[in-house]
Amino acid sequence: MQRSAKGFTLVELLVAISLMALMAILSWRGLDGISRSQQRLQQHADEVLTLQATLTQWGTDLDALVSQPGVPGLDWDGRTLRIVRRSSAAPGEGLVVVAWARRSNGDGEGQWLRWQSTPLADRSQLDQAWQQAAVWAQTPRAEDRLREVRTVPIDQWQVFYYRNNAWTNPLSSADTADANAAVPNTATGTTALALPDGVRLVLTLSPGQAVSGVLTRDWVSPLIGGGR
Repeated sequence: MQRSAKGFTLVELLVAISLMALMAILSWRGLDGISRSQQRLQQHADEVLTLQATLTQWGTDLDALVSQPGVPGLDWDGRTLRIVRRSSAAPGEGLVVVAWARRSNGDGEGQWLRWQSTPLADRSQLDQAWQQAAVWAQTPRAEDRLREVRTVPIDQWQVFYYRNNAWTNPLSSADTADANAAVPNTATGTTALALPDGVRLVLTLSPGQAVSGVLTRDWVSPLIGGGR
């Protein structure tokens, strides 16, 4: 006796197709969720690495700090920090001027920026770069923007100096008096303005980043303990 072959009914096929479509949608959502999580983790890691690299550069700038006769070497005006430092591009390339400042994006958000001059060959170039750094922080020109680097979003920032076993506001009259105390350089027979023994950086990082809130970073002069 021959048994008749049975197939799927139209209703069964529709149900099977619907189930497979539902499983495909759920699988796609799962894969999309994993992809989005990976993107968020990568963005988080990138933001942390950017902050670490920025703070490392900050410390490197201060480690290479030098003071020249008639130029403070380190100046904070409440908005911009200017630094005269040794060039790290190549040995014997002389000095460069570095500036750190916050600039608003126009929508209330701010970005912490770093600017650096070209290597300076003589005193006239140093004086010019020192003034150029101040102009860049206020009204940057197109050529000045080419030498700036955007780092991390910040709401505000503050700088304090460590002198005479205490943290002081660089804009205070007491700190100004200490800074104006000339330090003789026996090697050159000249005098330079006194540099602080330490610099405290207080950053208020913008919300929505991998790291937000108030961050404090202290730098201590490598000359401490070795004499000046």
